[in-house]
Amino acid sequence: MFEYELEQLERNSLLRRMTAMEPVSGTHARIQGRDVILFCSNDYLGLSSHPALREAAARAMERYGFGPGASRLISGTSPLHIELEERIAAFKGTEAALVFNSGYAANTGAIPAIASDGDAIFSDSLNHASIIDGCRLSRARVHVYRHRDLDYLEGLLKEAMHARRRLIVTDSVFSMDGDIAPLPGLAALAEKYDAILMVDDAHATGVLGRNGRGSVEHFGIEGKVHVQMGTLGKAFGSFGAYIAGDKGLIRYLLNSSRSFVFSTALPPAVCAASIAAMEIFSTEPERLTRLWRMRERFASGLSSIGIDVSNSETPIIPIIIGEGAAALEAAGELLSYGVYAPAIRPPSVPAGKARIRTSVSAGHTEAEIDTALEAFFRLKKKGYLPDAARS
Repeated sequence: MFEYELEQLERNSLLRRMTAMEPVSGTHARIQGRDVILFCSNDYLGLSSHPALREAAARAMERYGFGPGASRLISGTSPLHIELEERIAAFKGTEAALVFNSGYAANTGAIPAIASDGDAIFSDSLNHASIIDGCRLSRARVHVYRHRDLDYLEGLLKEAMHARRRLIVTDSVFSMDGDIAPLPGLAALAEKYDAILMVDDAHATGVLGRNGRGSVEHFGIEGKVHVQMGTLGKAFGSFGAYIAGDKGLIRYLLNSSRSFVFSTALPPAVCAASIAAMEIFSTEPERLTRLWRMRERFASGLSSIGIDVSNSETPIIPIIIGEGAAALEAAGELLSYGVYAPAIRPPSVPAGKARIRTSVSAGHTEAEIDTALEAFFRLKKKGYLPDAARS
């Protein structure tokens, strides 16, 4: 039925296929019988394979079973859901929090609840697809501002003073580039133009800030971000997402966010694993320190061999190649060296900006970082990667 569309994707090097992986450890997997080092996971703190998460989930299954059997507002709320939300609120420094089934569900549920007909949304041009889709679902007028361009955004805000409500929404860490949004400037504009500021902290939770509490802690702007979204399936190694904010916001979303109201609840075992992850993180701050040490080793190593790390400021480090076909070839060669980091192509990134998106974990050893650097050096030497000046 869709043969033509599939052929077009194949012809343009945009056809995607899934790769089955058997976990070996937090940073190793077996692909088609071969052990490889993973350099593409969002498991930033190395918690996804921690035995405490498995044990907590197993205990919860023994007590609660697995499936919750209903949505949160029917009979799907367990004591573990409530405990997790209380822990998230304390961690983020907000009055309350609400757990969603995924980051996608959180954004596509919260944004249309906050902004609708007669409102205006201001969205960074490189925001995640879930934010883009949440904006589209809202029926508000959507203004897309140039990436991290505060002057451009202010011009748009000035033109939208007639709107009933103004919502500025941005990723804090941009998932394909690894750069960070200028949140202090965004907060100042939100205050100046009476706008709500919503931040997607998916790749900042457990990563940014002295205590890993995210972008608000990183910039010291507590109380100036009205809506904080974050995920539990990245740095915390579990699954699910949340919205954190004041009690009025959370009470409102509980009643009006369609992706929350009309979804079966997360299994209690998943909540238990998330609680365990947050507990480990609170007692092992060295994981955050190690994450950044490994990130610096990898980023400086890439730079030393002439590979441009673009504007990355985080454990996400993109290596821009250009066209999709070239990125696929480079990723295939990289895999032959025992390092797995697949090609990222449009529409995940702009046309002509296909790349290998690498990400570093606290679980990586120095030897694994050096193995990956050697693999990238070989890629560059063989001509798979552009010169830094051209990338």
